[in-house]
Amino acid sequence: MTSTYIVFVGTFVHLPRSTSNALAIQQGALWVSTADGRIKGTDWTVVTEGDLRALLKEKSWIPEDAPRYKSGTRVKIVQAREEQNEFFFPGFIDTHIHAPQYPNNGLFGSTTLLDWLKEYTFPMEASFGSSLANIPSPRAYRVYNQVVSRTLANGTTFASYFATIHVSATNLLAALCKKRGQRALIGRVCMDNPNFSEPYYIDPSAKESIELNKEVISYIQSIDPQGTLIKPIITPRFALTCTPKAMQGLADLAAAYEPPLHIQTHISENTLEIDDVRSQFPAAKSYADVYDTYGLLTPRTILAHGVHLSPDEQDLIHHRGAKISHCPASNSALGSGICPVRKLLDKGITVGLGTDVSGGYSPSILEAVRQACLVSRLLRHVGTANETDDGKKLVLSVEEALYLATRGGAAVVNMEDDIGGFDVGMLWDAQLIHLGRFLPACKYDNGNSQVDVFGWETWQEKVHKWVWSGDDRNVKSVWVGGNLVYGKDDGDDGRRSGWWSWVLSAGVVGVGAVVAFRRMRL
Repeated sequence: MTSTYIVFVGTFVHLPRSTSNALAIQQGALWVSTADGRIKGTDWTVVTEGDLRALLKEKSWIPEDAPRYKSGTRVKIVQAREEQNEFFFPGFIDTHIHAPQYPNNGLFGSTTLLDWLKEYTFPMEASFGSSLANIPSPRAYRVYNQVVSRTLANGTTFASYFATIHVSATNLLAALCKKRGQRALIGRVCMDNPNFSEPYYIDPSAKESIELNKEVISYIQSIDPQGTLIKPIITPRFALTCTPKAMQGLADLAAAYEPPLHIQTHISENTLEIDDVRSQFPAAKSYADVYDTYGLLTPRTILAHGVHLSPDEQDLIHHRGAKISHCPASNSALGSGICPVRKLLDKGITVGLGTDVSGGYSPSILEAVRQACLVSRLLRHVGTANETDDGKKLVLSVEEALYLATRGGAAVVNMEDDIGGFDVGMLWDAQLIHLGRFLPACKYDNGNSQVDVFGWETWQEKVHKWVWSGDDRNVKSVWVGGNLVYGKDDGDDGRRSGWWSWVLSAGVVGVGAVVAFRRMRL
């Protein structure tokens, strides 16, 4: 029988909407409607099994696997088990990732950004083309299926994807995200400037680039008319690869829809890139001014990197309401520099985190969280920053980095009222994190986790340990809009009858029913 609600029981950890400096850690019950996937209520007094039985009785709820003769509203019960150091955490939001580059993870050698694009990135992306109209290449399916699987397994419930210039392959990525249940912005990459694009990988013209974008937009809106999971995003690769005509046309295309479409591109990632932009657009005041001139700086624009923005550029971005995707792993791997995130936040700019696969070496936003913390600790030693209070202020705490990965990312994609936290009314985009019991390393191979919890840690300390030592092995289950998209949702290692068994044995329907129930299950 179909359940009306899913009742999640255990420890819930998220960042409050009002502050990025402290974790909100609550223990109890939270229930989600299976009709719309939104959080409908909470009860933080539920601590014991008796408390849960009382809640079920109060609401006239019964577990979904109860015998058919039992009347009441059926609910699924999912538990984060205290003895296994499990907790619920909001799904991660990756605000910048290149899906076709996933096979190149870890392949950046000793090159800088522009050389890396020519040596690794453009050849890989070009291989997603197909000689057959409307039929994507087999490579596209293999790679896109893998990257969606990997990001979900790492707790990413929302991703803003760059695709390639190919319509059929981009449509395939959208279809796979829709099928797998991952929220996504899907963008066909636009690049028509022959001076900075390869002859084998380029849009024939600005006009054709825009027309091809319309095809992708039409397809995405046909498979998800309400934009529940998948939405199109206008994607000029970056200023150097696009002609002014293309940038203006793409801005006009985004503005032609209601609401306007999102836009994503790169900005100020590398100093050589900035010099080339200055040469290519001599009339522009800055890199940010190039985008502003052609209408690409909007409240629905995601700018990746922003490592070397001037104060004037920061002011302009804030004034236009554009957002920044901070990609610390990529910036370190490619030697691009360290983004002064604190300065952006102090300017009032909205910031989220991105993996920037494959400039970034990992599809994990958890890795981006710890890298954001690490690189911020180095800023006090760079340039004019020092060990004074101003230098220390540049450091991001674990809590602040987690905020960027959830609430911050939600604001970057303009969904701050829907995802990124556990407020009543928000969508249940969440992950169940499993740290496990303590196992002596000398005696057992604890292959399920690299996080050692000894038993005396506070919940805040457990979360910190997860941030610094955790990985995808700690992600037990992932939900998007209340739908399980990865792992198990029984909360009891596959023992689906566990909750109903203890309800029966506790006398809720009478001890005599236990024998009949067990026979029926057999």
